[in-house]
Amino acid sequence: MPRIPPVDPGRLTPEQAAVHERIASGARGSVRGPFAVLLHSPELAGFVEQLGAYVRYRCRIPKRQREIAILVVAAHWRASYEWEAHAPIARGEGVPDEIIAAIAAESEPPFEDERDRLVHTFARESLAGRRVSDATFAGCREAFGEAGAVDLAGLVGYYTLLALAINALEVEPPAGRPFDIPCPR
Repeated sequence: MPRIPPVDPGRLTPEQAAVHERIASGARGSVRGPFAVLLHSPELAGFVEQLGAYVRYRCRIPKRQREIAILVVAAHWRASYEWEAHAPIARGEGVPDEIIAAIAAESEPPFEDERDRLVHTFARESLAGRRVSDATFAGCREAFGEAGAVDLAGLVGYYTLLALAINALEVEPPAGRPFDIPCPR
């Protein structure tokens, strides 16, 4: 059960309404999940939405690799909503089920694409080791450029912020949408 219920769209303050409108009219298309709860603090929700719009839709990391990084974060933090939202997107970007399952189990996926492996390793090292090795960073810089390496760090950081909010506020996955691949711990 959520610790704080989603904001009622029929009872928004002017500040909440402005952020709600920006989120609903943007790439997300609606206000749901953590954003519906973050609206209790419209200033925070607004800044989180802006950063998220960049890292999810416009950063220099290709969509497939973006989704791999997001799943690594969701699995690490066991953020159910984040996992539920992004496992189908990753699958739609061509990430095979065996790789998604390995990420969920926090084991080494059988990557064929070196860029997939680099992003996975970067995210895992960032979270588990709190640092990225020189070799991993150099590989990411070579694959994605300096700006891409910065974007990847921002992507992992942003989805960590969301995972912490999801877990602290106990944001539940959408009803009726069970996990395709569970994220147990």
